[in-house]
Amino acid sequence: MNQGFRTQRDAPLRGRNTFGVTAHAPLWIEVTTPEALAGVLTWPEVRDEPFLVIGGGSNILFAGDPQGAVISLRARDIRIVEQSDQHAVVRADAGVRWHDLVQWTLRQGLNGLENLVLIPGTAGAAPIQNIGAYGTEAGEFVHAVESMDPATGRVRRFRQAECDFAYRDSRFKREAGRHLIVALELRLSWRPRLRLNYAGIAQALEAAGIDSPSAQDVADAIAGIRRAKLPDPERLGNAGSFFKNPIVPTAVAEALQERFPDLPVFAANRPEQRKLSAAWLIDACGWKGHRTGDAGIADSHALVLVNHGQASGAELLDLARRVADSVQQRFDVMLEPELRVIGAVW
Repeated sequence: MNQGFRTQRDAPLRGRNTFGVTAHAPLWIEVTTPEALAGVLTWPEVRDEPFLVIGGGSNILFAGDPQGAVISLRARDIRIVEQSDQHAVVRADAGVRWHDLVQWTLRQGLNGLENLVLIPGTAGAAPIQNIGAYGTEAGEFVHAVESMDPATGRVRRFRQAECDFAYRDSRFKREAGRHLIVALELRLSWRPRLRLNYAGIAQALEAAGIDSPSAQDVADAIAGIRRAKLPDPERLGNAGSFFKNPIVPTAVAEALQERFPDLPVFAANRPEQRKLSAAWLIDACGWKGHRTGDAGIADSHALVLVNHGQASGAELLDLARRVADSVQQRFDVMLEPELRVIGAVW
């Protein structure tokens, strides 16, 4: 690895995706430095063929084998690069595990990421998806994203406003193939601004006897909630929430709530829109705990597709399509996957 990269031909991917499905890459490349990455991008197998970049393999479903090389960025440095009395800018290499980054910032006394604890994946993947949970999105704290142009090897810095963040979306996701994120910078506060109004957080803190919580207390409470609701990928293959919460016009949301008063409806980024609970819609269609062979839906959360052992990516995709079709037929609401599907079209 002293060259900054390691390669493997016909590489098995089962242990490199959290669904634990079987797939193979014609060429697997682990890269530890930006300099090595720029060189790898000039290789004919990368330069002249489509390639795939994955982080922790937690936001991807291999419904088939990738057609070209798979690149994994492994640089994992975290450091403070700028600070004042009120804020600090933290820089993380793309290969840093997101949960490790959150915990590192909390240990430094920085606030902001506590609601995003235990989300799988890497720092480099976070801005692509604009990951979010418990009323918080990563894009809120992005100071800059450093991305390498695969065509030229040049690195460009994107300030927050240039990233065009939206719900589980960004310019990096919409412009797939044009950006290879190598580092992420986050602007975090030394002063706590805790968000406790999301369902379950205040109750968990109260149950723990905590009246004046710190950011770490909030992170611990949310970690407990997540562990209780979401299966551990190391024990039961999954990629967390499979579907996005659908965004619909306000009038549609109000009409649905008239018919289904228990349907949770949330504010969206635009006043003329509302966000619906995909989990509720799926559960209302009777899917929670469903199993077809080894492809199933988690008993604890209707948004989570699971691999009970030997399910293929194609089988999981087929189940996801059937779930989405049933929601469409009953509620006239379209579900879209949060994650990226490889080897098939949604």
